[in-house]
Amino acid sequence: MIRRISSLLIVVLMALGCQQEKTVKIGAVLPLTGEGAVYGQPVKKGVELAFEQLQASGEYPHPLELEIHDSESSPEKAKALAEQLYEGGALAVIGGVITPEALEMVSIADKYNQVLISPSASSPELTGISRNFYRVFPSDAREGATMGNFATQKLKAERVVVLAKEHEYARGIQQQFREQFEQFGGEVLDLIEFPSVPSDLTGLVERVMTLEPDAVYLAAYAPDLAKMIVGLRDLGYKGTIFTTSAFAAPEIIEQVGKPAEGVFLTQAAFDAESENPKVRSFVESYRSKYGTNPDLYAVHGYDSMLVLAEAAKVGDFLPAEFWSKIRNLRDFEGATGTVQFDERGDVQKFPRVYVVNNGALIDYEAEVERRRKALLQRLRDLEKRQQGQTPPPPPN
Repeated sequence: MIRRISSLLIVVLMALGCQQEKTVKIGAVLPLTGEGAVYGQPVKKGVELAFEQLQASGEYPHPLELEIHDSESSPEKAKALAEQLYEGGALAVIGGVITPEALEMVSIADKYNQVLISPSASSPELTGISRNFYRVFPSDAREGATMGNFATQKLKAERVVVLAKEHEYARGIQQQFREQFEQFGGEVLDLIEFPSVPSDLTGLVERVMTLEPDAVYLAAYAPDLAKMIVGLRDLGYKGTIFTTSAFAAPEIIEQVGKPAEGVFLTQAAFDAESENPKVRSFVESYRSKYGTNPDLYAVHGYDSMLVLAEAAKVGDFLPAEFWSKIRNLRDFEGATGTVQFDERGDVQKFPRVYVVNNGALIDYEAEVERRRKALLQRLRDLEKRQQGQTPPPPPN
């Protein structure tokens, strides 16, 4: 009897030891070179910072492993690398930084019935595409609609020309913009789609200027947006330029320089100067590690890693259990704000409109409100001074 108890105890202790040694492997497939590198590189920095903090905290219940691969901005390679990671035991994969890669990787996540979380792919085409797909970045359905509303209701634009690249991301967001713009009485004079931005933009800009629009709406990824904005301004277009969060990369805004001034874009709200403790902690850690401020893509990479780590606090590491934890995530506070997903895998966040001012992105409506309050305060101060200078009424 004693021998049987001893044997059973050994088995239990061995099982507990195996559980303690169980490693949670997270994979990441990011475009670190090629067209998408402007997004993939900051996402990588955010992911690695979160991973280091999780390891250093001593609070995480399981050993963590992070394996990152470069997709080279190739959807086909992203797909193959995702399969390699799932096959190698990854509990989940961070990837699909850009929409074409996300669309390819979803099929592999479904093949292995494992979670894929995107830090930044935003096409409406991805909404509800799979029970295994989640994203911490808001859908273009909201981003395009927000700009369509803003253009007509705030800036009173009436006539617009849309310039869009022929791919999934641009197609989805420009369609949402057009629908909202027209719903509020605006007129889309022309939709010009192109497979790639021509080296000589003269003909394109001449077409735009012939139509005499109040504004143009540009939908593409950052390198093409940079070419179009510079081309439009250099060739004399003086109207308003609206675009998307794809232009939010600081290095692209710096590269474009003066022509970027006054360009409006939509993006998820992120204020690196916020006093929110979560944001402040992230920004200070990021500055300490990398010597620069984080951008929109770095912070979403950071939260992608934190969300997966939170969901991986489970006992058996079963895909169904992990999936359920992510699906039922509620009120998780990340550096991008509260993270929780709807039944279609979309995060519940709403984009805001920003404008390039002196090379920096400024929250347009927050800045308008700040200036309004400052003006009211100056008027109050002036009124008080005037009242103080008014001589008292003469005695009776």
